Amino acid sequence: MEILDPALQAYLDNHCDPEPEALQKINRDTYLKVLKPHMLSGHYQGRVLSMLSKMIQPKLILEIGTFTGYSAICLAEGLVEGGVLHTIEVNREFEEMINSHFKLTNVDKKIKLHFGAAEAVIADLKETNFDLVFIDADKRNNFKYFELVIDKVRPGGLIIIDNVLWKGKVFGAEKDADTENIRKLNELIAVNTLVEKLILPVRDGILIIRKK
Repeated sequence: MEILDPALQAYLDNHCDPEPEALQKINRDTYLKVLKPHMLSGHYQGRVLSMLSKMIQPKLILEIGTFTGYSAICLAEGLVEGGVLHTIEVNREFEEMINSHFKLTNVDKKIKLHFGAAEAVIADLKETNFDLVFIDADKRNNFKYFELVIDKVRPGGLIIIDNVLWKGKVFGAEKDADTENIRKLNELIAVNTLVEKLILPVRDGILIIRKK
């Protein structure tokens, strides 16, 4: 199911900043060449990520789940001078496409691409003071990733987790394992007193977490 009425989503799309030309191309390429292209953040969510990044002006960003690079570019738009975004992708088959997409933009030199299992890559990262973390990888491990990064985020920093409404299933009657897993994530974050949190009904739901 769609979280928002398609007519309302179209209205929202038409009343935010336009999708940059390079991101339009990445959007098209993804839908033409990649299985499950709906995993792309897309125009509206991309502008949300860009706005949040620009609001906190991060020096250091971590993204878990690169896919074809769209969201990394959006987040990198808010980096301060000298800032860096580390992004982790498990599927090496995307490497050529991701690098070509990064080169279409003016933020490509601010992005460091890592391949491998997220847990191992995070453990190897020397950085310990991230301003912003975006989690958009394998959903069953979302809470594990949250636990791995929370101590690496500065006080006042943000952690953003995608797909937390799970096509509306989390507030329905479904009992499948994936839905229950995301319900558990949302419930664990809701009672965590070390963070402030809210869910935005953007596309499939994004959970905004601010470390106290």
